[in-house]
This record gives sequence, C-alpha cells and structure tokens, in this order.
Amino acid sequence: MIHKLKTIQPYFDDIVSGKKTFEVRKDDRNFKVGDRLDLFEGDASLEYLHGRNHIHRYISYKLNGGNFGIEEGYCVLGLSIDEIK
Repeated sequence: MIHKLKTIQPYFDDIVSGKKTFEVRKDDRNFKVGDRLDLFEGDASLEYLHGRNHIHRYISYKLNGGNFGIEEGYCVLGLSIDEIK
C-alpha cells in the first residue's frame, strides 16, 4: 500500500539526509511493514500536495502505541530507503 503524507520542515530535510530514520504518526491508516510512504515537503497550512518535493521511504518496522510512552492511537514507523520484501 502507498500512503501519501505531508512532512514539515526541518523533518523533511532530516529524512532526506538520512539523519531521521523514523516517523511518529497517528495510527489511522493501517500502516504495515513493507508499505511505501510518499512523503511530501510541506508546512502546517499546506493541504494540496501535488507538485511538491517528495521522497519515497518504506516502513521497515512499526512500534504500536500504548507501550513505552507512546500514546495509544499513535505509532513509530522505522523508515528504509529500500523496499521491504
């Protein structure tokens, strides 16, 4: 599955550079290991993503909320440049 998501600065550049290898997201899209994230550079007011800078990352790990200080209904997603098979 492909998920199109907005990522605000400076976090977008940190993912591009490889410094940030995870995303914390509301777990409302049925994220699964192996899914592709299309991350679009944006700001808090941006609603239209078409034509924006974007990158692809794959979910390599999912840590569900409700444990380890992560709020229920949220998740931490490990990101990989390479497709997970």
